[in-house]
Amino acid sequence: MSSATPGTVSLELLPQERQELEQLLRQAQREHGTSLAREAWRRLRRSRLAMLALSYLVVLSGVAFLAPLLPLQPPRWVQGQRQFRPPGWYGTQLPQAPPRLRPPGEQSSAVPSLEDPVVVQGFGSLGPLGRVMLRMRFALFGRWCVPSLCGTDNLGRDLLARLIWGARVSIIVALVATAVSLLIGVSYGAVAGYLGGWADNAMMRLVDVLYSIPFIFVVILLITVLSQEEIKAQLLQWGVDRITIFYLVVGAIYWLTMARVVRGQVISLKNEPFVQAARCLGAGHLWIIRRHLVPNLMSVVVVYLTLTIPRVMLFEAFLSFLGLGVEPPDVSWGLLANEGLKAITPVEVYWWLVLFPSLALGLTLLALNFLGDALRDALDPKLKNR
Repeated sequence: MSSATPGTVSLELLPQERQELEQLLRQAQREHGTSLAREAWRRLRRSRLAMLALSYLVVLSGVAFLAPLLPLQPPRWVQGQRQFRPPGWYGTQLPQAPPRLRPPGEQSSAVPSLEDPVVVQGFGSLGPLGRVMLRMRFALFGRWCVPSLCGTDNLGRDLLARLIWGARVSIIVALVATAVSLLIGVSYGAVAGYLGGWADNAMMRLVDVLYSIPFIFVVILLITVLSQEEIKAQLLQWGVDRITIFYLVVGAIYWLTMARVVRGQVISLKNEPFVQAARCLGAGHLWIIRRHLVPNLMSVVVVYLTLTIPRVMLFEAFLSFLGLGVEPPDVSWGLLANEGLKAITPVEVYWWLVLFPSLALGLTLLALNFLGDALRDALDPKLKNR
C-alpha cells in the first residue's frame, strides 16, 4: 500500500489478484439482468399444461374474433324444417332467398351480397370490420357452409355457429368486466393498505357497507332503469348500448374482494426492506405503490382473476336467463345453456343442446384455471431463482 497524493490511498494488487478481478469484471459484463415479465414467461413455458391451456384460449379467441370470416351457417337463420335435429352432415349450403324477397333486379348467384335477405336476417347487425370479413367470407366460400356438426335448436338454427358467435359475447363480457374490477380493486386496495391509519379504516368501512348490499338486486334495478325507452334512447345517442352497461355494472360489483386481498398483501409488504430503501432514495408514494408493491402481489391478483372470470361468465348466464343480460337474437354461452335446459322434457332429451354449450364453457373455465395456477408460480418473485 502506498500513498499517491495527500488524503488518498491506493492499493497495489498482486498480478494474480489483478487477473482474478479482471476475470470477475469480464464475467459480470457478460451477465444481463432479466425483467420480471421475461423471467415469468421463461418459467411459464416449462409447464406443458399451462401452454396447452394458453394455446386453447388463444385459438378460441382467434376463432371468435374471425367468426364473420369463417364459413359458418348464419347464427340467426331460422329453418323451420330442421328443428331439434341431432348432429349430422347437413346444411352445407347457405339457403337462397325466394325471388319475391330479393331486392329488385338482383339475380340468384353463388356469391350472395350483404343486401341479400338471407344475409341480413341471418347475421344481424355487424360493425364495419365485421362487414368486411363477411364480404371476404362470401368471396372465398360462396354459399358453402360448415355442416351442422353440433345439431340445431328449437328454431332450426345451427348450434355450432351460435356457439362460435356466442363465444364473442362471453369472452368480451368476462374480459371487460374483469378488467374493470381489476382496475378498481387493485387501486383501491393498494392505496388503503399503503396509507393505513384512519384512511385505511374509512376506506375499508366503505367496503364493508357495500358488502352488505345485495348486488343482484342493484344490478337488476340498474339494468331495468337504464333499459327504459327514454333513457335507452338517450344512451344510444352517446354510443352506450345495453351490453356496454352490462359490462360496466358487472365489473363494478366484483372489485370488493379484490380490494380486500390487495390491501392485506400491501400491509405485509409496505415495511419490507426494499420499500424502505425506495423511501430513502426519495421515491414518492405513487411510485412505490406502482413500481414496488403492485408487481410483488401480481401472483395473488392473477389467482383471484382466475376465479373472477368464471364468476362473471356464470353471472352473465344468470342475468341472461332472467332476460336482463344478452338479448335474443344475440347469443352467449350462458344463454345457449339455458335454452338447452328449457328444451329438456320427460318425453325427449335433446342432449346436444346442453352438452356442447356446457362443454365449451367448462373447457374454457378449466383452461383459465390451469393457466392461472401456472401464472401464480411464474409471477411470484420469491420463486424467481427456483
